Amino acid sequence: MENEDELLSGLHLKRLPGIGNLLCKRLIERFGSAAAVLRAEPEAWAEVEGITERALAALRRNRSPRREIIQEIRAASRLGIRMLSLADADYPPLLREIPDPPPILYMRGDPAAMASFPVAVVGSRSPTRYGREMAQRLAADLARRGFAVVSGLALGIDTAAHEGALAAGGKTAAVLGSGLERIYPSQNAPLARRILAASGAIASEFEPEAGPEAWRFPVRNRVISGVSLGCVVVEAGARSGALITARLAAEQGREVFAVPGSVQSPRSAGTHRLIQQGAKLVQDVQDILEELGFAARPEAMAGSASPAADPPAPQAGTLPAEEQEVLAALGPYPLHIDELGRALGRDAGSLAALLLQLELKGLAVGHPGKYYTAAARPPGARP
Repeated sequence: MENEDELLSGLHLKRLPGIGNLLCKRLIERFGSAAAVLRAEPEAWAEVEGITERALAALRRNRSPRREIIQEIRAASRLGIRMLSLADADYPPLLREIPDPPPILYMRGDPAAMASFPVAVVGSRSPTRYGREMAQRLAADLARRGFAVVSGLALGIDTAAHEGALAAGGKTAAVLGSGLERIYPSQNAPLARRILAASGAIASEFEPEAGPEAWRFPVRNRVISGVSLGCVVVEAGARSGALITARLAAEQGREVFAVPGSVQSPRSAGTHRLIQQGAKLVQDVQDILEELGFAARPEAMAGSASPAADPPAPQAGTLPAEEQEVLAALGPYPLHIDELGRALGRDAGSLAALLLQLELKGLAVGHPGKYYTAAARPPGARP
């Protein structure tokens, strides 16, 4: 019931005039929840940074969610669409951290596809054969190592990235610039179904019936970069929309990668400019792993043995019961601390302390974005 109330309140806030994504997040952070925002006194609202008279007037007039919002939630449910508020445990954890996350995210599929080491792969809608092959290869290599590949379901590089992840048996997620009932481009509707069938996800911040208006795509791009640890640009011309995603990724504190092409190809002019501006040049997946901090044990997430140069780790049976419980929940594939906390019923503070102990003992590996895996064991080692 609490989740339903928060969803209702979040959707209500999102619709009020004068309250955009940035102000909505500030209000929720100030009062603790969307429901608490609506219960607060006007004097307290006025203290929030960036609030305008228009927004204050809208809040005063509209303290209670309207009936049509309740009907909208029910309609989405009938379509098999989940609506995730910022407070929802399944809301993508990295997206929640950006300054202007969508207050409500519409989703079909498995939310874990946007929480399992997501890396964005984007680029030209009309790539060369080289660009398409590089996108497929990088996406497949990332997927084999347990990363989720995020892209925008567009033709060209986006399609190649999704296809590469699927071919490798990995997870991929698509973020749309339209509603979930208006897959765009329509010729990629079969690809969207394959993504869902492979335990991936399709998400959008726009209402299910929203059409693919041009203005929605640059807005959508901040979600692609926001859910991800880093953004890989494969072939982008000087005016490519993928450059917007790269800029947003940098502003959000994400790593930016670029695949070089021919200096004579206009389709690589944008990626070359990114490299000149400091983006990491990518020749293969190892370049991405190094920048994200996985170079020490590049195969750990694939379950391979790491070099046995470290001192022997303690056996799990000699650990305190609480540490054994946490270690048992970890595996070769990355798990976010929020997911781990939900699975074990533990709060983030106590869980972080236990994970630190396991890291110090060489039994767990912490990765960027608060993800964890079990440490790879030498052949023959007992669990």
